[in-house]
Amino acid sequence: MTEATVRRDDRWLGEDLDLDAYLDRIGYDGPRTASVETLRALVHGHTTTIPFENLEIILGRGIPLELEALQDKLIRRRRGGYCFENVGVFAAVLERFGFGVTGLSGRVTYGALADGAIRPATHALLRVTTPDDDRVWICDVGFGFGPLEPFELVDGRGEFTLGDWRFRLERRVGDLWVLFQFGRDGWIDRYTFTENPQYRIDYAVGNHFVSTSPRSPFTTRPFLQRFLPEVHHVLDDMTLTTEYPDGTGHSRELEPGELPKVLTEVFDIDLDESDAAALVTMPWRRD
Repeated sequence: MTEATVRRDDRWLGEDLDLDAYLDRIGYDGPRTASVETLRALVHGHTTTIPFENLEIILGRGIPLELEALQDKLIRRRRGGYCFENVGVFAAVLERFGFGVTGLSGRVTYGALADGAIRPATHALLRVTTPDDDRVWICDVGFGFGPLEPFELVDGRGEFTLGDWRFRLERRVGDLWVLFQFGRDGWIDRYTFTENPQYRIDYAVGNHFVSTSPRSPFTTRPFLQRFLPEVHHVLDDMTLTTEYPDGTGHSRELEPGELPKVLTEVFDIDLDESDAAALVTMPWRRD
């Protein structure tokens, strides 16, 4: 392996990104400078435009993380993706703008089983710095539930609000951090993470587990999210849930024939006819 190849493996390949197409996709037309204000605008645009979804897995296809494949899916075909896909594109964008970008991994605790079993660290997020500021930011564009802006990585911050949504950051022993979010069940820990750097090859390993393992929640049923300043939509199997920043919400069960319409109208995902028809058969159900 050559020295040039090693350097390329350490980076996010921002030079290979169709930046104009991405910025059009998220509706950003502001300055192309690596500032805190630009970072806020990019996170907000990405988070509220590109939905969270695992439909390729449910339809029996893989999740490639090569940048060209990610651009084709998330940008050109205007689909969504889960954390590894979203972070792969967003890291390339930030690198292209001139931000300092380091990949991180989180261990999701949100919705964990009562037995306290340890889950693998399979959530991707980013540590970001800017030339105009000494602060360190965490950007989480791939969880499906915001935050709408980057949040500062600082000990003792406690509760903070981004838009109308409430979060809390705590530092535990060493460099272990915990992010909490407020919702229908009150304050819930969302995930833990450390500042140990992660590279594209590390995300490829995590992506393989998440997209293929029978122990992964994303191989067992559709899971989609659309996060907006005023509402959070979730499709978990056939249950459609709508949540609001004050912790209220409501749910209903869908009929299979409703899926294509709900995907379009709620999650802004248009499947072609063959994929829509395949999804209506509920291929993930085994009973």
